[in-house]
Amino acid sequence: MNKWIIALTVMLPTLIEIIDTSVVNVALDHIRGSLSAGIDESTWTITSYLVSNAIIIPITGWLSRMFGRKRYLIFSISLFTISSFLCGSAWSLGSLIFFRILQGIGGGALQPISQSILLETFPPKQHGMAMAVFGIGIMFGPIVGPLLGGWITDNWSWHWIFYINIPIGIISILMVIFFIKDPSYMKQTKMKIDYWGLALLAIGLGCLQIVLDKGQQEDWFSSNFITWMSIISVMSMVLFIIVELFTEHPVVSLRTFKNVSFSTGNLVMFFAFFNLFASIVLLPIYLQSLMGYTATLAGLVLGPGGIATLVAMPIAGKLITRVNPKGVLAFGIIVSAYSTHLMSHFNLHADFNTLLWPRVVLGVGMGFLFIPLTTLTLSTIKKEDMGNATAIYNLLRNLGGSFGVAFVTTILSRRAQMHQTRLVEHLTPFDGNYQTALHQTTQALQYRGLGETSAQQGGLGAIYNGLLRQASMLSFNDAFHLISIIMICILPLVLLMRRGKGSAPAGTH
Repeated sequence: MNKWIIALTVMLPTLIEIIDTSVVNVALDHIRGSLSAGIDESTWTITSYLVSNAIIIPITGWLSRMFGRKRYLIFSISLFTISSFLCGSAWSLGSLIFFRILQGIGGGALQPISQSILLETFPPKQHGMAMAVFGIGIMFGPIVGPLLGGWITDNWSWHWIFYINIPIGIISILMVIFFIKDPSYMKQTKMKIDYWGLALLAIGLGCLQIVLDKGQQEDWFSSNFITWMSIISVMSMVLFIIVELFTEHPVVSLRTFKNVSFSTGNLVMFFAFFNLFASIVLLPIYLQSLMGYTATLAGLVLGPGGIATLVAMPIAGKLITRVNPKGVLAFGIIVSAYSTHLMSHFNLHADFNTLLWPRVVLGVGMGFLFIPLTTLTLSTIKKEDMGNATAIYNLLRNLGGSFGVAFVTTILSRRAQMHQTRLVEHLTPFDGNYQTALHQTTQALQYRGLGETSAQQGGLGAIYNGLLRQASMLSFNDAFHLISIIMICILPLVLLMRRGKGSAPAGTH
């Protein structure tokens, strides 16, 4: 079977699943109004999907062995497609949340299964190109999701962000039936069900995802709800690790972490997506809240970075077959860290090009990071263990993104308060700059016809609004600076990674 047909077959459903993780965000206001829901309630349509997705991803390898990978893949695409139709037809917020849970259960398996099939289909020396194909889908989804969701919602209705999955899902099912075949080690196997492992994993990851998604909104550990969710998550995950290490048929084989390259690669991927998701969440907030950009203009700043990633990935895929992949990975990490360092110098007067280029640099960095990192992490894994390994890898990638978003939104809020307190100290009658600004603003308002008292109050209001914008800007600078430092700190980990046989030509070790 032609490997490119197989690549298209597995990437088509994976792409729509990745798009669906972000497509709802921009349609949330429309959904809330249509279903008469509050702001806090409506965000559960996002959280419910992420929670069910996070639970399914790590057990994908186990489910593939239990039911047969091809059969399980067809089931997952079918469930995702049917639940997409049900989401579009939802009659209340409760029904939408329930159908989003089903959609997450169907979609969670698609990424790790696609990745394992690609790595098996392409020979080891072409693993870089296989991961370039996979990476294009992974990186393309979060970029096109918000743009597509906004356009569909504005021009049709929010229901269609779900309905568009149906024809793609049907085509995907037919392609899997005709083009995908299971190797002998992925046929259906009778196994004892690890009930304790399943239950502890579901509780631990479910509570963790809720904490990350709702933490900042609930003011973290000042909320009893977040505190208890955190305690339950930690206890469940500790017990899960103990159970999995001693059970005969674990739902997730943690022994894979004995492989140093695999363990290191997962850690690097966690922080790479921490950086990526943190920055692509910060950028549109900064552009729209401080710079006055519309959603479309913000998309134009983000879009070229995605294109840069799509261009860089195939180049990186070719390059790692000719040179040491560790060098390409180190280059990608440095470029990614440098891009967020550039973003930490944004200000309230930055022009379009100044905002655009750091995002393009980040796109290039991520393209050169993702391909060698995935190849180095998984090239030493045996084919029969690949399903379990890709499931863990995809879980940690997604968790890295969730931790990154939670981290920067918290930093943004806390640092803005700190900078506001510090800047307010200068608003005194003894500060010359403050007096000059107040005098000029008051005069300008009086010139427009306001009385002296009203003009002075308006002047004070204008200065305070300016102070709030400046405090917010400084908090964005702090957040970008911190994620840049975190990114560069993972550079020494590259030295611990090793290549599998056949992943690069001889003489490049």
